[in-house]
Amino acid sequence: MKTVLLVLLACAGIAMGGQARANADLAKAKNCMGCHALDKKVLGPAFKDVAAKYKGQKDAEAKIVTSLTKGSTGVWGPMAMPPNALSAAEAKTLAGWVMAQK
Repeated sequence: MKTVLLVLLACAGIAMGGQARANADLAKAKNCMGCHALDKKVLGPAFKDVAAKYKGQKDAEAKIVTSLTKGSTGVWGPMAMPPNALSAAEAKTLAGWVMAQK
């Protein structure tokens, strides 16, 4: 029984790692990495800083989805974030991925 549980946990970990990789690939494909990085400010804030700012907020992902799809101004300083051509599913996926950064 313990062996089955360990195998299931290992498979879940592999799947989660694959999902995280897929989301990083989506961020690259949508040119997010042109202005952002995981752990340092580029033109925009680091993804880990965005996650830290919104940590614990129930509407964090919704706020990020809005910024992704409609753009934002003044949230992180004078540099504006333009709206991005994303489907609702892509925006939600990216918002969840950003919030998972530490």
